[in-house]
Amino acid sequence: MKPFTTLISVEELAARLDDCVVADCRHDLFKPTQGADDYAAGHIPAACFVSLDHDLAGAKGDGRSGRHPLPDPALLRARLESIGLSDGRQLVVYDADTGGFAGRLWWLARWLGHEAVAVLDGGFKAWRTAGYPVTTEVPAHRTNGVLSARAPLAHRVTAAQLLDDQPRRERLVIDARSPERWRGDTEPLDPVGGHIPGALNRPLQLNLRPDGRFKPAEVLREEFNTLLAGRYPSSVVHSCGSGVSACHNLLAMELAGLSGASLYPGSWSEWCADAARPIARGPEAG
Repeated sequence: MKPFTTLISVEELAARLDDCVVADCRHDLFKPTQGADDYAAGHIPAACFVSLDHDLAGAKGDGRSGRHPLPDPALLRARLESIGLSDGRQLVVYDADTGGFAGRLWWLARWLGHEAVAVLDGGFKAWRTAGYPVTTEVPAHRTNGVLSARAPLAHRVTAAQLLDDQPRRERLVIDARSPERWRGDTEPLDPVGGHIPGALNRPLQLNLRPDGRFKPAEVLREEFNTLLAGRYPSSVVHSCGSGVSACHNLLAMELAGLSGASLYPGSWSEWCADAARPIARGPEAG
């Protein structure tokens, strides 16, 4: 079976459920326990809960590496093996609806070199709407999978690289946060508001149809090409608040056939933690 590498529909998952490893990535930034609570209340059969804070992020250390630093690759690989993932096996990740959290695991799996990973289009909401079964049963322990160490299929850049690029701006930063957070009008999660100078704003919601599923690939391609204005996809760096929702724009570009963009994992929460780094505010800033 050809692997799903961007999105999978609820119909496609339902037909292949027994052949997939399914990870529930539901989360609430303002109530960290909400994802686990929602999982306990009902989830896709055989799905395992994967925590954004504990599985998909590493230790914050001195607090200057952002709210969701990348996890240790060996620990992440072991966690995915513990839910049965092996080389070549299809991983399907989902959250409540938009893919804003599931996209983080999609990117991380690719970072480990695992190609067969896809986000459930429309998430748990689409699964329920389609009338597919839900369970409260936690899967029994399964045999651990085996994930080989492989070359990354995803790219990242550091704060130092972006800072060095500021005078030339050869990289194009695209920020997935809401417009008011990008402008610096409000900042509910980080101590400083604003954005990286030169960063454009594309909230992740612009990738979606009204029902929470992704727009068609050709529509996304046209929209991103307009935003890129002739730049190569490989020059693009995606950012957000803490390197989570930025993965949604990376997924949208991949779906659109615009491969090669990078993630800035620390994103705004790391950037603004150092007062020496420049910041921009307002609709015309940057």
